[in-house]
Amino acid sequence: MAVRCALASDVPQLLALVRRYWQFQGLGAFDALRLEVLLQELIGSGARGQIWVAERAGTLCGYLVLVYVVSLEHQGLMAEIDEFFVLPEARGGGLGSALLAAAEEALKHAGCVRLQLQLAVDNEAAHVSTHGAATRPAPATGSSTSRCRRLGGEICSFRRSTHAARCGRGP
Repeated sequence: MAVRCALASDVPQLLALVRRYWQFQGLGAFDALRLEVLLQELIGSGARGQIWVAERAGTLCGYLVLVYVVSLEHQGLMAEIDEFFVLPEARGGGLGSALLAAAEEALKHAGCVRLQLQLAVDNEAAHVSTHGAATRPAPATGSSTSRCRRLGGEICSFRRSTHAARCGRGP
């Protein structure tokens, strides 16, 4: 298994994974052409976000998409995990943890101060998985909760909410 930054050549497989994630979450209006353009933009420039992929034997089996936000409240760059998905048949082997660890390490080196993730309240597997990654859930007040981590190891408080290294090239 390898975890690495996504490449332009990954877009066809990545788009298929995104489609699976959207089916899993029950999201509608999957526009493959529009999403392909967005994936290419994130991979190409890295100015708005970053994508990491997990690969086994040449096949992508998971991905994590971060988007960047500048926060006055948190006094610096923040990242939010926009999408985080591992194929059901590839779960349980540490791929999700490896994706998260790779993203966190790059974010720390880039000086990012906070990482956030929104989860559906009923996504118990994700709550358990991210809890193991030193996070705490916010009180459930709707259909989703947020988890966050102050980068550098300190656990931070959670709130409802919706710039990191670009694979060694910095923000």
